[in-house]
Amino acid sequence: MININDIKNGMTVIVDGKLCVIVEFQHVKPGKGSPFVKMKLRNLRTGSITVDTYNTNIKIEKAHVDKAKSQFLYEDGSNYVFMNNETYDQMELSKETLGDTAKYLKEGLEIQINSYEGEIIGIDLPEKVDYEVASTEPATKGNTTSSAMKDATLENGLVIKVPLFINDGETVTVSTIDGTYCGRA
Repeated sequence: MININDIKNGMTVIVDGKLCVIVEFQHVKPGKGSPFVKMKLRNLRTGSITVDTYNTNIKIEKAHVDKAKSQFLYEDGSNYVFMNNETYDQMELSKETLGDTAKYLKEGLEIQINSYEGEIIGIDLPEKVDYEVASTEPATKGNTTSSAMKDATLENGLVIKVPLFINDGETVTVSTIDGTYCGRA
């Protein structure tokens, strides 16, 4: 159990019997009345997000999440196959378990698999990943405004906006947080 004043973003906790990760929190000290903490929580089993308010004198249970370094091997229909880097065991995760993170996977990508009491609850991707541009339309002459962007399809099928100077076959760095172009690799 930890005091609610000691929480941090990204911490995994158990609130009302539900396994949640703290997306955002704010300590509020109103001019009148007692202080409280406003937390935005994402349920790790359902993916739903709730915003709750708690008194500062309560304690919440911190969940111990096991993290295993793994590598993405391949997609097998509706499942994704990973290999644990320490034990070399292979495991399959469904698209539902991975959610939006599945679109950033490519063969050989190093990730962390998170599990709680033996149940896999999700994966952590690197903040930035390099991809090869599979196809993009050529830049049009005269379209030279400073923020001109065009669509590019990456090696894993992900479509992002890239600057006009990026061509087919180039390697670009993409943020897995918001799916934006970060630069050339």
